[in-house]
Amino acid sequence: MNVRTQMPESFAARLMSLLDNIEYRRIESSEDFGEIERLRYRAYKAADVLPVGAGTLLDDIDFDDHAYVFGVYYFEQLVSTVRLHYVTPSHPVAQSSGVFPDAIDDFLEAGLTLIDPARFAVEPQVAAELPVLPYITLRPSIVAAAYFKADRVLQHVRPPHAAFYKRVFYADTIIDRRMTEIYGLELTLLATNTHTTGQKLLERYPFFNSGEHERRLMFGRDRAHVLPSLTVLPSARLVAAGHIPGAVAGVHY
Repeated sequence: MNVRTQMPESFAARLMSLLDNIEYRRIESSEDFGEIERLRYRAYKAADVLPVGAGTLLDDIDFDDHAYVFGVYYFEQLVSTVRLHYVTPSHPVAQSSGVFPDAIDDFLEAGLTLIDPARFAVEPQVAAELPVLPYITLRPSIVAAAYFKADRVLQHVRPPHAAFYKRVFYADTIIDRRMTEIYGLELTLLATNTHTTGQKLLERYPFFNSGEHERRLMFGRDRAHVLPSLTVLPSARLVAAGHIPGAVAGVHY
């Protein structure tokens, strides 16, 4: 690995330290979904990207069988949220399909499985104070890729943000840009090939790593019971210290 491309150790150490005060809560209850909707509204309004004519910021696919909505809590305060879909040829529901149906169909027709993050939102009052929140909020997408052994992690983002995903997630551009009617702005579609980049991603950003127990708590789902919101503590520090095994190239990626 080229040392010139590594994150400064102080940055990686800071992220790892911040995880000690982070909790991920899988959102299952109507009360918590209401809190997530209010956070989405504040974040989208601040960024001037509220969907045109939207009466609500919750939609049907928030409750899809392959959807996982997370609230990120910092010192027990909700600071951000993201929704992940596990997309397969037999279950093709994906937020990205609304703008890039041709590209998603191509992936699925090739038999690939996908992690599709969407509804990313950060509390506006916290964003400036904690600029590393995107790393922390998007961490579950990498945890999901290991749990489901997914072939790609997607990123449908505004073109000015593409450089971040290329730098951090080794993402490739799939579709350069496309206008969206619902937001009235352009989006680009990128994808991280987990098989070719999974190992170096975890080596460069060890705070993205996870133990089996964390992965199971985040994405295991007992269909026989309705669970309350499930709080999950990050396990990256335990992996880095060698106390538990993390994701393994050739097994999880």
